[in-house]
Amino acid sequence: MPGVDRLPSRVEPRKAWRGGAHRDLTRVILFGFGSTRPLCVPASTGTIRHINSRPDPCPLVTPDLSLATLRVLVESDHLPPWAHGMLALLRVSVIVLLWWLLTALARRVIRLAISGMEAAAECAEDRRRIQTLGRVFRYIASVVLGVVTVMLVLNELGVSIAPILATAGVAGVAVGFGAQSLVKDYFTGFVMLVENQVRVGDVVDLGGKSGVVEEVTLRYVRLRDLEGAVHFVPNGTVSTVSNRSREYAYAVVDVPVVFGNDIERTLACLRTAGEALRKEPQWVGRILGDLELLGVDHLTEGSMVFRARLRVAALEQQVVRRALLRAMVEAVQRDGLKLPGPETAGRPV
Repeated sequence: MPGVDRLPSRVEPRKAWRGGAHRDLTRVILFGFGSTRPLCVPASTGTIRHINSRPDPCPLVTPDLSLATLRVLVESDHLPPWAHGMLALLRVSVIVLLWWLLTALARRVIRLAISGMEAAAECAEDRRRIQTLGRVFRYIASVVLGVVTVMLVLNELGVSIAPILATAGVAGVAVGFGAQSLVKDYFTGFVMLVENQVRVGDVVDLGGKSGVVEEVTLRYVRLRDLEGAVHFVPNGTVSTVSNRSREYAYAVVDVPVVFGNDIERTLACLRTAGEALRKEPQWVGRILGDLELLGVDHLTEGSMVFRARLRVAALEQQVVRRALLRAMVEAVQRDGLKLPGPETAGRPV
């Protein structure tokens, strides 16, 4: 071929880097494929080609450097040590840049999602719960991206990550066995927060304890009972949650009257007392429905027990129950119906 000489294959590869070849590689690394000077690449065949105008024996690489040629250049064993170092530094820089971009993107997406959920929240407690979930999601995203980035950087620096992964797996199993109750607490707490099972201010039964919820975390739920005692219930021990504070509740009362009282007259008396209570101004908005008379619920040795209930607003059931029971007892006494006394009180039958 005109202008191209064939040389023996014994030409030393290092000679291919004489002249300005080092500078050309630097241009490729730092400025892309914009080098205007032909690059010298060690030949992958038995011959080395060169340009007549260039005394150095080397193959011709035009400024239109292809990806395949660049890969041969990068993976070649003929690169000097400084070139390998610069390429590793470039890849590490790209990995760190991608980590920074993905972390910022994840935080922005989570922030936008949390803001939308907060705007649709009905109360301040819902907003606090959503903020807690937002912190949890941000933490998980940061940890996952950080671990992946560290592994990729170590791999680029020539550190084998296989022993690290094996050690992490063994350590994870050991920690899982040793702190499985703690892990269970966190997973259960996360599910409780996501499903909004309990909120601060709710009256609940969970973990064998009852009371008002004062704090909800990923680790435990703090309750205060009627006597003022504070209970810390680990989330991992919670198998059933009974929440008495969602939307509405029922105020249930049992009114005993002795045998011999007319049942229909007693029902009419109790119904009148319930309707009168609902019309009182202080109970408007707290009582949500008409009185439901369920009739005779059970018998004792000396009385019949009538059961009734009112649908009320959440957390108002105890106050309404006491007021309803008082109104019914007063109505029964006013109508001349007999309530059980010490001589008629007895065990259920």
